[in-house]
Amino acid sequence: MKHKLFILITLCYTSWVFSQEIPSSFSLQEAIEFALENNRSAKNAIRNIEAAEKQKWETTATGLPQINGGIDYQNWIKQQVSLLPAEIAGGDPGTFVPVTFSPKQSVNATATLNQLLFDGSYIVGLQSAKVYLEISENAKTKTDLEVRQSIIDAYGNVLLAEENLLIVNKNIEVLEKNLAETTKIYENGLAEEESVEQLQITLTSLESYLNNVERLKDLSYKMFNITLGIDLNKQITLTDNLETLTLQNISLELLNADENIENSIDFQIAKNQEVSKELLLKLEKSSFLPSLNAFVNAGYSGFSEKFTFANNNQDWYGSSLLGVSMSIPIFSSGMRSSATQRAKIDLEIAKEELTETEQQLKFQIANAKSNYQFAIEEYENKRQNLNLAERIEQKNQTKFFEGIASSFDLRQAQTQLYTAQQEYLQSMFNVIANKAELETILNTVNY
Repeated sequence: MKHKLFILITLCYTSWVFSQEIPSSFSLQEAIEFALENNRSAKNAIRNIEAAEKQKWETTATGLPQINGGIDYQNWIKQQVSLLPAEIAGGDPGTFVPVTFSPKQSVNATATLNQLLFDGSYIVGLQSAKVYLEISENAKTKTDLEVRQSIIDAYGNVLLAEENLLIVNKNIEVLEKNLAETTKIYENGLAEEESVEQLQITLTSLESYLNNVERLKDLSYKMFNITLGIDLNKQITLTDNLETLTLQNISLELLNADENIENSIDFQIAKNQEVSKELLLKLEKSSFLPSLNAFVNAGYSGFSEKFTFANNNQDWYGSSLLGVSMSIPIFSSGMRSSATQRAKIDLEIAKEELTETEQQLKFQIANAKSNYQFAIEEYENKRQNLNLAERIEQKNQTKFFEGIASSFDLRQAQTQLYTAQQEYLQSMFNVIANKAELETILNTVNY
């Protein structure tokens, strides 16, 4: 009983320890670092590198000594018979006698050492394995960049939803207060019913919008959890706020960053493709070269009419063989030539695609810089617009309760304020997202 209780306590403790491994709160930097280790795409990219390293050694090992062994046991159910001239045994000339040349049972144990001496395809294979590893490493870098950008977008979307929720709740609170005051004024005969109805329309719209914002907030958290690589229903909190992140992500120096195309991971991947095609061309050319292999074979054989091979007095007969073989390609009906020409065409295509990638990257960098600069300018513009909209709404609210402005004027000012609030929040998100996109293209991220 005590033993079972100990096991139960141990399991519970282990479960509690593992449950503590996932933090319950994240700053943006902590989220990026966590996702680079736990995001499912990032983990698979690491596995791909490990697989490429194994494949590299697998290719290398094909040119190293290979030893294979074998054991053959034979038992003639009906032995094969050969005919010999009878006169050898003193019989009549022209007649034959049946004989068997081996015992009924035999065992052969052999070991063979094979060594590749020369093969053009092996040399190309070693180069290809190295390039394949580079491709996997570049794919890991690209995955990390994409995961980082996805985390920034997901983190920003959560903060955007949180800020939006706070603003909408605050707007509803103010509007409910206005509606209550206006209703009292109307009941005292000092305001028109239309004033109450205008405020009711605005309040209903805000309440409907609030429900949508709450759903978007829930979805934003789920998307963020998925990007992190954790359960989508886990409750977490974010420690950064939208405005602080926006100010941290305004970097005018990035707009003047060096536009070295070769630093871009997309260029490096396209370059890998070109090198791969060059190696495939070398591989096809190597098919015209001979291949040379050496081998050493050694073994023992035992024979018996009965199964006596496990006995100490069993006789075993050894043998060994050394050999070298050369395979020389002579005629393939144009197959090797056609394969080589096709590889040349594929290489030309890869070169064109590399040039196209260079041009596309130059455009993407210019476009990303333009978008980032516009996002910074738009942020400042929307911040000023929000200040103006708040003052306008406050003035119209004062005028409305003083009987100078109509309910329509107040509703128009409130709608303008709500729009300015949403645009301001979106402008902050755009600064963060556009900076992340530019850093991804330039590959200037320092983890």
